[in-house]
Amino acid sequence: MGSRIHPTAVVDSRADLAEGVDVGPYAVVGADVQIGPGSSLSAHAVVLGPTTMGAGNEVHSFAILGGSPQHKRAFSGESRLIVGDRNTFREHVTMHRGTEGRSTRIGSDNFLMVGAHVAHDASVGSFCTLANAVQLAGHATVEDHATFGGLSGVAQFVTVGQSAFVAAGAMCERRVPPFVIVQGDRARVRSLNVVGLRRRGVPEASIVKLQAAFRVLFRGGAPRVAALRDVPREDPYVAALLDALLDAKAEPCPRG
Repeated sequence: MGSRIHPTAVVDSRADLAEGVDVGPYAVVGADVQIGPGSSLSAHAVVLGPTTMGAGNEVHSFAILGGSPQHKRAFSGESRLIVGDRNTFREHVTMHRGTEGRSTRIGSDNFLMVGAHVAHDASVGSFCTLANAVQLAGHATVEDHATFGGLSGVAQFVTVGQSAFVAAGAMCERRVPPFVIVQGDRARVRSLNVVGLRRRGVPEASIVKLQAAFRVLFRGGAPRVAALRDVPREDPYVAALLDALLDAKAEPCPRG
């Protein structure tokens, strides 16, 4: 069974649609777009190229994926948007291609709600949730299993660690460590994201060790650098937290 394309949709002849792709009324698929099997574009959805999308993605009405980067400079070299499998992009989501031959990338099994934005050269892992109107600036990095409340934002070049929870309205201008909850403008570490860790299936023994490490590392305001090397790192999750805090390239959010 081939693709099902509504007669009012506009699909460029240079687009490559796999088996079972649904393209709804007035949707637009541009040149150099590849869409994997079982994906669907609702009415008025737009995918521009060069963009590569995997299987089972849902693009809802008025979402625009693969647009040119919002940047004042003109760039040379082909840039792309690369999307994995089984992602859901709700209404008015926007994702832009990269700059200077780079790609904007999003993994698999992500859920982007109404009005979320992923800017040029950003990277989003897998199993992430971005609630309504979350804004990721250019070159931002979001690791796996991160969750964002509505109207939160991430500045350019900032990393949000795995299984972090960014509360609604939080503004992240510094690196968000893995496994923590941050909140506020500017975002501050509030606690360990125990609920998110359990939902992810992290072993309870590892959660207990993370709680012990958190109490040592975030006893005051900024993470206690002197204590980093004293925390046992046999547990892989604790080791990931320590490695993120030891990264001299990015100052982490303080506790508040």
